[in-house]
Amino acid sequence: MNRPHLTALAALVTAAAALTAAPALADTTVIHAGAVLADAESEPSGPSTITVTDGRIVSVAPGYGTAPAGAEIIDLKTKTVVPGLVDLHVHLTGDPGGDFWREAVEPDEWGVVVGAKNARLTALAGFTTVREAGSAQETAFSLRRGTAEGMIPGPRIVAAGPPLAIVGGHGDVSGFRPEINQLLSSGYTCTGAVECVEKVRRASQNGADVIKITATGGVLSQQGRGLGAHFTSEEMESIADTAHSLGLKVMAHAHGARGIEAAARAGIDTVEHSTYIDEAAAEAMKDNGTVLIPTLMAFQGVTERLGQGIYTPTVETKIREVAETAKVFMGRAREWGVPIAFGTDAGVFEHGRNAEEFALMVAQGMSNRDAFASATTRAAEVLEMENEIGRIAPGYSADIIAVEGNPLSDVTVLEGVDWVMVRGRVIE
Repeated sequence: MNRPHLTALAALVTAAAALTAAPALADTTVIHAGAVLADAESEPSGPSTITVTDGRIVSVAPGYGTAPAGAEIIDLKTKTVVPGLVDLHVHLTGDPGGDFWREAVEPDEWGVVVGAKNARLTALAGFTTVREAGSAQETAFSLRRGTAEGMIPGPRIVAAGPPLAIVGGHGDVSGFRPEINQLLSSGYTCTGAVECVEKVRRASQNGADVIKITATGGVLSQQGRGLGAHFTSEEMESIADTAHSLGLKVMAHAHGARGIEAAARAGIDTVEHSTYIDEAAAEAMKDNGTVLIPTLMAFQGVTERLGQGIYTPTVETKIREVAETAKVFMGRAREWGVPIAFGTDAGVFEHGRNAEEFALMVAQGMSNRDAFASATTRAAEVLEMENEIGRIAPGYSADIIAVEGNPLSDVTVLEGVDWVMVRGRVIE
């Protein structure tokens, strides 16, 4: 090889080495917002510029500043920009319906396909973080990784995996022949405190971010035995103590008052639904710092499907029994001073309708500001992520949405989200 060719080759090698050694250019997005509502305690600002670099908010400044070279500029000058919303109770891997026999014919892998669809719908609805409240063993965990790595458009996912249940209770399998029930059981049923400790440890080992239990009967399970307590107090205490020792919180599906009270006294962190809460159960929740996740849209969603041959007669009877109580129980809990955070049970109704929960909360006496807080700062506290999500502030994850109007005046504006960013990625 002659000298000119050697010189050219050396130059190419040097250039390639320089490119390899140089740090990657920061991924920067500049958002020009008509107004910014930084958190539920604030008021909307005037025109502002939000700078996002590598998935995090770097600055929030008044006016429309100059963007750095190479930055993407997003024009939201006619919108109010607010923190991404948090739904503390969803089932991404399922869609609404009454076909309980699907468990016997659909593979678990199908849940990932359904979940990918629903993750995108949930993000587009403005919910940038969700707590997945029960799924097959790997489906929600696969979605969690897919959205985290940007392979699937969707929210940040905090996932429970299979719920812990009593044998044959809500959360276990029932309604089939005994041998089919046995085959379809998730393996996370437990009887007695010692076995329940083992199942919590197994859930932690297998990837759970939170432990989900079914502390009482359920409306949609194929049992007509009501909504009373399932686990004993000793069993629930063993679950809570073990989970907390592993750094995990516990969420408990519960409808009946005594099941709610027992869950709170056992140290369960959140109680989901709480349909038949009474003053004694409310006092236990307050005394133990247990947060209510009301899931009002779940009750609306199942009521909308009555009389259509969707649910079995057993389930229809239970839906009719809870329908009227569902319209008032959260308001009572609020009057008794129970802390409340936002959750919907999406999957019982169509994913993407999550924000309709806000109007139902306001109808039971909650202010617009408190409803907005329940899905931002308060929900972030439940997840122990208050320094990561729920606000628009420097250092926080770039979970940002844009709407028309001011949610503090009318929280239902959150039903019409125009633009979404999750961890710095715009959801198209």
